[in-house]
Amino acid sequence: MWKMPFFTTDFYHAANWFLLYSMLGWLLESIYMSFCNKRLTNRGFVRGPICPIYGVGFLGAYFLFKPIAHNWLLLYVVGCVSATALEFLVAQVMLKTLGAVWWDYKEKPFNYKGILCLESTLAWGLYAICLFAFVHDGIAWVSDSYSRTFGKLLVILAAVYYICDFTYCVMRARRNEGLDKDGILTK
Repeated sequence: MWKMPFFTTDFYHAANWFLLYSMLGWLLESIYMSFCNKRLTNRGFVRGPICPIYGVGFLGAYFLFKPIAHNWLLLYVVGCVSATALEFLVAQVMLKTLGAVWWDYKEKPFNYKGILCLESTLAWGLYAICLFAFVHDGIAWVSDSYSRTFGKLLVILAAVYYICDFTYCVMRARRNEGLDKDGILTK
């Protein structure tokens, strides 16, 4: 299974990259929101340091945008549009399944129903450029720095932990426990 082809790599590397991107995205967003809120803020639906939307986004962007990575202008525009579309789609799914979205851009200028905003759209394009300029090389280096045995164990344990954490948070959200006035799950 670990050697199974996955786009331009194997499943082992894709799974490790996904986990690392999910953790990096959670970390960056938590730092940013802690700065904005002037207090420590855990961003993400679950309690743990994994935000899979970033794993999906960064890994998907890496495989989809790799053919245009040399054209930074095109990469920027495609990054802006595709990530904003994904953010909108995820918000719609969350609204239908959970009754709330776990982010709120209502205070941002040029927002759409608090689920999209111009600031984030423009940032997604920069993230796409950063992905190819230096981020992916660092992620690949980290995933290659530990043994395959450790990497497999890490992915399996993280998946089990995330499934348990996600299940708990979904059950809690459905009971409407711990939701603040904006419908965001409190920790």
